[in-house]
Formats: sequence, C-alpha cells, structure tokens
Amino acid sequence: MKILILGAGAIGGYVGGRLQQSGADVTFLVRPARSEALQRDGLVIKSTKGDVTQKVKTVLNGSEGGPYDVVLLTCKAYDLDSAIEAIAPAVGPNATIVPLLNGMGHLDVLDAKFGKDKVVGGLARVGVAMSAEGAILHTSPFAAISFGERDGKPPRASLVELDTAIKKSGIDGGLNPNIVQDLWDKWIMLCSLAATCCLMRGSSGDILEADEGQAIVLETVEEGHKVAAAAGHDPGDKGMQTIRSFLTVKGSRFTASMLHDLEKGAMVEADHVVGDMIARAKKAGIATPNLRMAYAHLQVYSARRSRAG
Repeated sequence: MKILILGAGAIGGYVGGRLQQSGADVTFLVRPARSEALQRDGLVIKSTKGDVTQKVKTVLNGSEGGPYDVVLLTCKAYDLDSAIEAIAPAVGPNATIVPLLNGMGHLDVLDAKFGKDKVVGGLARVGVAMSAEGAILHTSPFAAISFGERDGKPPRASLVELDTAIKKSGIDGGLNPNIVQDLWDKWIMLCSLAATCCLMRGSSGDILEADEGQAIVLETVEEGHKVAAAAGHDPGDKGMQTIRSFLTVKGSRFTASMLHDLEKGAMVEADHVVGDMIARAKKAGIATPNLRMAYAHLQVYSARRSRAG
C-alpha cells in the first residue's frame, strides 16, 4: 500500500514517520523549503516513545510518485482549499482520502470535490508540536489516529491495510466503526475547550479557579451537546460524562492549541471549530450564548490580525 501524506508538520510528520519506521511505503507532499530540510536533515522525531531520525520520500506535486492507495490530510482547516488543490492530482480512481481535521465541515467540502465514496472519517489525538528547527516534538503519553467508513458499511481494503500498518507502527487507534460519532464527541469537547480557553485566556484549570468558571464550561459543553443531538449524534450519558469530566479537572494545565496560536499571533481555526458549530445550532433553532461570545472574540482577533498584515 502506498500512502501519501500532505505535509510533514507536527501530526503528519509524526504519523508518517512512525508508519515508515515500521516498514510502510510513505511519501510526503511538501513545499520546496520543507523538502530541502528533510533531504538535508531527515525527518526528526523526539518522543516519549523513542526518538528517530530517518530519510523520507518527498514530492512537490501530487502527480508525482503515485498511484496512491491512501491520502492522509493533516492540514489546518483554514488551509483546506489549498490542500485540496495540492492533493487533487494524487487522488486516482482507487484512492481513499483520510482527513484528520477537527469538526465536520471539511467532510462536506471534500465530498463535493472528490465524491463521498472517496472520503472516509478520520481524527487524530496526537500531542505534538514543531520546533523552530523543524523537529517533531511528541511530549505527551498519547498518540492515536482513528478512521472508518461513515455509512457503517464494512471497511474497504485500503482501510484494513492502513489499520494493520497503524498497529504495527505503535500508534494507537486504527479502524473505528463509529467514526462519525467519535468526530462529534471530539468536536463537542474541542469546541468547548477552544471557546473557553480563548475567551478567558487560560488553561482549563485556570478557568475552573474563577467563581463561575466551571458553570460556564458546563454551559458551553451543553450548547455543543444540543447541536450534536439535533444532528442525530448525541454522545449519550456516558459520552457526555467523559467530556464533562475531562474539562473539569481541578489544576489541569490542558489548553486548546487554538489559544497557543492566538497568543503567538497566528491564524486560528475559529470558523471551522466554533463558527460552524454556531451555524448548525442556528439551523436547528438552538441558542449558543457562550459560543457566540467566544466566536465574536475570535473574529475580532482575526480582524485585527488581518488589518495589521
């Protein structure tokens, strides 16, 4: 099986590096500067699960190196349009696209471009970052990706092969028959975390120190819960308890990556993570006062950033 990974950033580089380390046929579609760095220094992973530096295959155009069986999409949501343009030449008649983006909106965009039959569900839970030198830093104890058919049908052959490769690589996860529900569960949690962390400029533990902090967090979680339920994907009591428990741990230093991006003046996935949740709520007639406030805050940040160039 031939795997193409768009980019060799934090998530794509870590997943692709571990897959190649275990013997998978991996190619990275990257920009010229990243390609030069990888050819010079190799793909460098520094991890709690073991460091590795290895030479990797790179291409500058999706038309090179194929045909590919699996295309892993690991971009940020605001780069989705350019990512689609980049991978389009690599998506042949037998290719499967596995997007590892947050939220749900990207699935509609990919379906419209490539056809629903080529796009499966996928999500990543990998605590990684890029160093200034281009090394991939994995400092958390977890690293998992999961994927699966969105219609509940048995997995296609390429996903079965990818599952085998993922398990061989030491990455957790793999095939998930309930991938759409898992995507919604993660979205509720992430949307609540990003909204509250960015609005109040602190970690989840910092927020809980405020008199009304926990109440605001739980109210925000419930807004996302109502949207998911209206869409037919209620996590249920057990699922919601997991989400609430995760976001209400006293002293937690857990922080949304969106806050890190905001604090360093970078672009943020506000529209895809928070804005899309609000848009779906409006269609269902659901009020989202907390998310609305947080989204306005993020839009003001983006407007000022754009104005400043």
